[in-house]
Amino acid sequence: MASYTAEEPTVTLERVNTPPAQTWNYLKTNDITLTVPKLSRKGDVYFALPRLFDKVETGMGPKVTDWVTSQAADSTYVEVRAGEKNHAPIVVDVDSDAGTVRDAGVLIRQGASATVVVVAHGTSADPQTSAALVRIIVETGAHLSLVEVVATADAHQHLESVGIRADEGATIDIRQFLLGAGVTALGTTATLAGDNGRVDLQTHYLGEHEQTLDINHVVRMAGKAGRTEVHENGILNDSAHKSLRATIDLIHGGSGSKGNEAETVLVNGNGVVNKTMPVILCDEDDVQGNHGATIGSVEPEQIDYLMDRGLSRDEATNLFVRALFDDALIEADHPLARRAVFERAQQVLGAEVAQDLLDTLGLVLEADTGEKDTDAQATATATKESAD
Repeated sequence: MASYTAEEPTVTLERVNTPPAQTWNYLKTNDITLTVPKLSRKGDVYFALPRLFDKVETGMGPKVTDWVTSQAADSTYVEVRAGEKNHAPIVVDVDSDAGTVRDAGVLIRQGASATVVVVAHGTSADPQTSAALVRIIVETGAHLSLVEVVATADAHQHLESVGIRADEGATIDIRQFLLGAGVTALGTTATLAGDNGRVDLQTHYLGEHEQTLDINHVVRMAGKAGRTEVHENGILNDSAHKSLRATIDLIHGGSGSKGNEAETVLVNGNGVVNKTMPVILCDEDDVQGNHGATIGSVEPEQIDYLMDRGLSRDEATNLFVRALFDDALIEADHPLARRAVFERAQQVLGAEVAQDLLDTLGLVLEADTGEKDTDAQATATATKESAD
């Protein structure tokens, strides 16, 4: 239960980011408990999302949903019209330095396609808690491309809860880059409610120092002939703590569906704590589900080989971290997202290496003028009544 006192204006969110099927409690992988601020919103006029978003299951669960909706200064609703293919990217900008809390809903109508970009960014050493709640409905034959970047300072705590519901023939492409925060808690639930749906989810993460990463992935396959690919790749250094819960739920009636989940973890630290809980739930005969995890470290001989060629030990280890940022800069194809990745690379790898990454890829940071946000907001204003 959530609780707070007037003397201490915080709220404790207990047992959030829980998977559909839990394991023994003593393993301490079933959930996470978070302490978050509770702000007064007296006098604020809050625009609530259309009620149809209340039915979208979110990755971190109802407690986080309730907290975000009570703390967000407002909500953002965007509707992409049926058949529209060139809608401007829908951007959810989370300024972690300011402790921003965002509540966003996106409705992608039949046959349309849209890109949603969620960026949490910040460089301040002043501790803050930020959050994003993103709920998306993808109608028949529509396509969603979702890019999420968490690239904040070590002092920050960031919560990100995503819920997606997809109808028949809908396709969902998710790319997540978790590059920095003292605590990152991220939950994603995608429900394939219609036949012939597809989810392709790729997560890349970095944990360093004493950072905590808590990840919950759930794909519910209710329609026939669905396809799911979930792949997580990460690097854990120093004394980082990471928990991953990945569940593919093959629901009764979803015959002919196939789901695969796999994680690869590179461990570079004696104090690292890595917990992975891959689960396949099955209530249907004619289905296929596979999962697995690969955990390894860099062999001393490999480090020695690189050091013999002029690299220091830290430079050799950072080659793998650099490759992760390299991927993020390529995939995060939006000015705000790319700048957040670059600023985080400066903090982790140094200014010279970060600039070299841009030069090697032939990239130039663009200014985020806000025009795309304006376009999205105009669409939201023009179409919000049709979803009520």
